[in-house]
Amino acid sequence: MAVSRQDPRPRAGEALHGACPSQRPDQGHRLTGRLAAALLLLLALAGPAGAGAPTDQLKAHTDRVVRVLEDPALDQGQRKAEIRAVALEAFDVAEAARRALGPHWSKRTPAEREEFVGIFQGLLERGYLSRIGEYGGERVQYVGERIDGDYGVVRAQIVTAKGTQVPVEARVLRRGVRWLMYDVLIENVSLVASYRSQFDRVIRTSSYEDLVKRLKARGTP
Repeated sequence: MAVSRQDPRPRAGEALHGACPSQRPDQGHRLTGRLAAALLLLLALAGPAGAGAPTDQLKAHTDRVVRVLEDPALDQGQRKAEIRAVALEAFDVAEAARRALGPHWSKRTPAEREEFVGIFQGLLERGYLSRIGEYGGERVQYVGERIDGDYGVVRAQIVTAKGTQVPVEARVLRRGVRWLMYDVLIENVSLVASYRSQFDRVIRTSSYEDLVKRLKARGTP
């Protein structure tokens, strides 16, 4: 599918460098499951490719996760291991964790930040790896991209087996010669923003220490 090269400048009212759509506090928990499913597919967008426009680089490995999901020779454990390997190459967990913690990140010590990144990585992995069994032949179609310096947006659609098109967006940033995802949006709702709403609510009503305790115990606040 041809990919349009759209105006890389952010649209009016849209901040490319981290602002996320507004949402009700109770939306985040309901939507993280769907967002995790979208992330599972979008993990196929990135891999160890060289420098280039985000879509060109990401498209080179679009089929990677799909091949894993559809390979009858792999058992569930092997599929999880393969997809986790793709995720580690494709996703900037530290950047996503920093954004998910929002203003509370600056108050954390280096040791606390390192611990939180590890906890957040586990949270993401439990989210998308738990959706592997729900894969039903969905495909990703690319719509366009925007680039603003070291940040970019790749717009796509997830096409279900029934032909339903679900708009998704991968937000990426340049790390050396690679573009890494740090957020995924489905129908204009952000994975990072959903988690940030939940994390902020726990911290404000209790404490950061309580948030960490909950995440370690159950994987979700």
